[in-house]
Amino acid sequence: MAQEIIFRNIQISSNEIEICKIGVKDLWQALKEGFEDFNANPSLYLFLFVFYPLIAVLVTLFSLDQNLMHLAFPLVSGFTLFGPVVLVCLYEMSRYRERGLAVNWRSAFDFVHSSSFATVLALSVMMMVLYVAWLYIAQFLYFGRFGEVLPTSITDLLNQILTTKRGAGLIVYGTAIGFIFAVVAMSVSVISFPLALDKPVSATTAVTASIKAVASNPLIMALWGIIVSVLLIMGTMLFLIGLIVVIPVLGHATWHLYRKLVKP
Repeated sequence: MAQEIIFRNIQISSNEIEICKIGVKDLWQALKEGFEDFNANPSLYLFLFVFYPLIAVLVTLFSLDQNLMHLAFPLVSGFTLFGPVVLVCLYEMSRYRERGLAVNWRSAFDFVHSSSFATVLALSVMMMVLYVAWLYIAQFLYFGRFGEVLPTSITDLLNQILTTKRGAGLIVYGTAIGFIFAVVAMSVSVISFPLALDKPVSATTAVTASIKAVASNPLIMALWGIIVSVLLIMGTMLFLIGLIVVIPVLGHATWHLYRKLVKP
């Protein structure tokens, strides 16, 4: 209880967090530093990030078995909303390496025993709610275009989407709504999770600072979103195996991007 009182007393507000202006060079530098972190201990992540593409495959198979084929793409694409949650351990690894400390599996999860855990947990719940909302809207959109008659096979689903006007509308509307969700997700999470690990902040303060960082660097952060999307697509092309490298590199890079966006 005493520790909780002390933590509340030292919490900083969003007004005390100074956001910096960054440029394209900072993005490339963040990616370079992220790759250096990954290259320093690549064996640590080979096992850790096998589960991410594996879960994506399993969810897709589950959706097919349960006649949820119309949600297969939203289920998999929505995993990007969970990216910051999955990458928290990588932020912690980069933080340790930055301080010259030994990096291992135990240090990656040290935040669980710190005052940061409550904030990280609150942010994780927020991202989960966002993911559920995305699935709900995706299903509502599908039923709005095709009614409640579900596709009987993957061929039937592809035929509905790719060869009909209703399918074309579904692609257009789905892409537009997905883009909005992606912007919201990046805005509220791009630095909120690293900030929660680095400073004594509440979830509200972390999200506010993250939105402020995006608002202060709209074009640069839009470019960052494009870079992340392109790398994830490239990682997905080889049956999701490329994500084993792409995801940890992006995780470490996000930590270094946070360092460039928030003044020490």
